[in-house]
Amino acid sequence: MTKMRRTLFAFLTILALVAAACGSDSTATSTDAGSETDDSGEAEGSDEGSGGSEVRAAFVMVAPVGDAGWNFQHDLGRQGAEAQTGAETAFVESVPENSAEFDTAVQGFIDDGYNLIFATSFGYQDATLEFANNNPDVTFEHISGFLMNDTNMGNTFGRMYQPRYIAGMAAGAATESDTIGYVAAFPIPEVIRGINAFALGVQETNPDAVVEVNWTGTWFGIPEETAAAQALIDAGADVLSMHQDSTATGQAISEAGGTFIGYHSDMSAQVDAYLTAPVWDWTPRYSQVIEAVEAGTYTPEAWWGGMADGVVDIEIPESSPAAAEMETVKDAILAGEFDVFDQGTITDQDGNVIIEDGVIQTELTDPFAPDVVVASEGDAIHDGVLLTMSFFVDNVVGSPEG
Repeated sequence: MTKMRRTLFAFLTILALVAAACGSDSTATSTDAGSETDDSGEAEGSDEGSGGSEVRAAFVMVAPVGDAGWNFQHDLGRQGAEAQTGAETAFVESVPENSAEFDTAVQGFIDDGYNLIFATSFGYQDATLEFANNNPDVTFEHISGFLMNDTNMGNTFGRMYQPRYIAGMAAGAATESDTIGYVAAFPIPEVIRGINAFALGVQETNPDAVVEVNWTGTWFGIPEETAAAQALIDAGADVLSMHQDSTATGQAISEAGGTFIGYHSDMSAQVDAYLTAPVWDWTPRYSQVIEAVEAGTYTPEAWWGGMADGVVDIEIPESSPAAAEMETVKDAILAGEFDVFDQGTITDQDGNVIIEDGVIQTELTDPFAPDVVVASEGDAIHDGVLLTMSFFVDNVVGSPEG
């Protein structure tokens, strides 16, 4: 197998792991389970967007929409795309993965004449592909997965590591103890990549600070998140961030008098100690897909957008002493002049230089298929490196193996 083919294989294999941000645990619920469906899970629809569009788009969500987090942001994206495109939309929430409920929901939408289905949780992808293959006149877009076909099913995700870096800059400037805690879900490349980006941002504004990671083994688990957060506080952390779905980490650091940097959505209404958060904005991408279906130009693709595409963002906190630096970095990312892992010297916890000015310094393999070479020494950094990331940078405390 050639190096190019091995790289491609690794890239496609690891896309299966680009699910961490979706909170796809089938037992997950929202902290505040505000719901727009009744207890039966019946879909809610809207005709507010009916402006001549022939697209009827339905959204399937794994947990209640609530008032913050992953599903909340997807529903805002649904509403935004409806307003922008004139398409009619509907959604159903609290649909478990790998379940008859998912099949029932999707089939119901198809029977009702919806011609575009957004499946917004990683564990939906196998069933979504089956539906796509069996319903060639319906378009399917899966969020965060890797399966697709060449006719009517693509997948979408975002480069959350970009605003994660800026969030790290805020954390580095905010800490007084030089210990920043990070409550993390599972040790897979998506989560590790986010931690590393955050830690590199911390390093930019505070070279003396460390980022200590505590794993929970769940996407959404308030007791586990609370316990992990408290352990980090007890270890001296005065700033906490997280890769989780609830606001439990924020509640814990608020009670301790520290600073919280959230995730998924603006959590200022839920957490007193909130400073900022890397956030999702699905409206641009959802609108793009709807418009392509409307125009008859939809082509399945593995789409991985960044800040310049509008799918991920972060608000710069004016109160931060690093606000000006953060604005500069944000502007550079948006202009395509800066990316997190394609600059400077990136060293792992053992002191090994992994990347130097965007050039790989040592052979990197797929952590789930060690015989697959993702990048060789001297290669330019590419998405396969990011999608198979399994090491921690040198200012992270904790194991990347969980």
